[in-house]
Amino acid sequence: MSATKRRRVLGIIATDATFERTWFREHEVWLGKCLHCNAHLMVSLQGEPISRATIEHIIPRTHGGTDALENLGLACARCNQGKGSRHDPRYLKDARAQELVARLQARRRERWRDPDAD
Repeated sequence: MSATKRRRVLGIIATDATFERTWFREHEVWLGKCLHCNAHLMVSLQGEPISRATIEHIIPRTHGGTDALENLGLACARCNQGKGSRHDPRYLKDARAQELVARLQARRRERWRDPDAD
C-alpha cells in the first residue's frame, strides 16, 4: 500500500469515532467498524489494513465523488466490492443506489469525530 493510501486510511480513522487504539496479539492497532455492516476492522498504527479493510468512497469517484474525508469511510472488502458491483451507468438516477448513498452519508456523519479532539 502506498504512503498516500496509508495517510488516507489514517485520516479516515482519525475522523471515525468507532476506531480506537487497542492491543491485539502483542501489537497496538486501530480497531473499528465497517461503514456498511459494522464488522470489526483492524488497521496497523501505520495505516496498513490487517483485516480486509478497504477505503470506501460513499459517492464513487466515477460518479463525481471526491477523496474528501467526508466522502470516505472504511469498509470490509466484501461490502465494498458488493456496493461496487451494484452500480451501473445510470447510477445518479438509480433510486436504490441513492438510498444507499444517503444511508452511508448519514452513518458517516453519526460516526464523525473532530480529528483535533484527542
